[in-house]
Amino acid sequence: MTIDRIPSTSFSAAVPLLMRRSFLATLATSSALPALAQFRVEVTGVGLTQLPIAIAPFRGEAQSPQKLAAIVQADLERSGQFRGVDASGTQLDETSRPDVALWKQRQADSLVTGSVTRLADGRFDVRFRLWDVVRGQDLGGQGFAVTNGDLRLVAHRIADYVYEKLTGERGIFSTRIAYVTKAGKRYTLWIADSDGENAQSALSSPEPIISPAWSPNGRQVAYVSFESRKPVVYVHDVASGRRRLLANFRGSNSAPAWAPDGENLAVTLTRDGGSQLYMISAQGGEPRRLMQSSGIDTEPTFSSDGRTIFFVSDRGGAPQIYKVPVSGGGAERVTFTGNYNISPSVSPDGRWLAYISRVGGGFKLHVMDLGSGTVTAITDTTADENPSFAPNSRLIVYATLQQGREALMTTTLDGKIKARLAGQGGDIREPDWGPFLKH
Repeated sequence: MTIDRIPSTSFSAAVPLLMRRSFLATLATSSALPALAQFRVEVTGVGLTQLPIAIAPFRGEAQSPQKLAAIVQADLERSGQFRGVDASGTQLDETSRPDVALWKQRQADSLVTGSVTRLADGRFDVRFRLWDVVRGQDLGGQGFAVTNGDLRLVAHRIADYVYEKLTGERGIFSTRIAYVTKAGKRYTLWIADSDGENAQSALSSPEPIISPAWSPNGRQVAYVSFESRKPVVYVHDVASGRRRLLANFRGSNSAPAWAPDGENLAVTLTRDGGSQLYMISAQGGEPRRLMQSSGIDTEPTFSSDGRTIFFVSDRGGAPQIYKVPVSGGGAERVTFTGNYNISPSVSPDGRWLAYISRVGGGFKLHVMDLGSGTVTAITDTTADENPSFAPNSRLIVYATLQQGREALMTTTLDGKIKARLAGQGGDIREPDWGPFLKH
């Protein structure tokens, strides 16, 4: 990963600032390591109020291809809301009535038990139960019959159940992320679980792939491909692998962002000279220009209500984040701290704006409270890029450089709990967190 940036004083119309490091990195000498889509979760930091929970080893999971209890625990710890309590050496399943006094002694407020059994048809029967240790109360459970390939998804759904029961908010562990790797001379767009595991290749190309963006229904991903030797926007159907051309106008076509209704996208085009924002139907067709600007306008992202577009512009001399009504009109500046702010991402609940700010030559993740305007620096790394909110607005995924290596990270909004989704090789960048799955 290179951390060079396009100078704020000399943007090229052909290479809009949206491509910042991600474009420059495509020109850099890449690592020869293979792009292995396997990740290792390391949680660091301590939150102020974390719920202590024990996840007992599932009966029979020694014979299971996936260690379900460990996946559930990693999910919950990564959320920043839970602290794992050692449950090793116990033999419990969903039918057991646990010794509440023992788990109180271990200082666990909650306990998850379960089992995994291989069925005659080769599938796995997975069952679990959640206990409130403090009250000695059974909080229910579920059962699943799934193939080997869906065992990780089941573990994520168990974590979702536990999270919702104990916090009152919907869990995000069974959602997905998209990201791009570069290994050698090949670029690959991956669709993966929210922990980065179970990655499936959606597209592989010798030319750069950038800016993946999930549709609101989670069935499609828009992205920019350089396979025709210039940036062109495609929409890719995740289930079938089919894709369609969305924007291939004269010049550069880049930075796709879905409107919350899924009917339209905002894109950056240079078709009329200079990088400008347009709205285009999700089915393609003639785009509508949002506004006239003498500067470069790019990196659009919608507010959760679909009424406002946040974007990056150098109209004031250096890149800053602005907002404009979807209907068009005058733009209003949003960021005033720092002289170089890019990559806006608005939380689904509309309360927060995540973005990257240049600080002392480094590029750091910041979060703004949109109500008060208060800005908080979240990281101590210096090569952060491309923040994207989880659909419950509680976590942010971003790419960064740690100890000389590319990494995907998640962080809580206060920066206190971070989890590294550590890739085994290749440059990792451009993460985008998908929406809640529709049941």
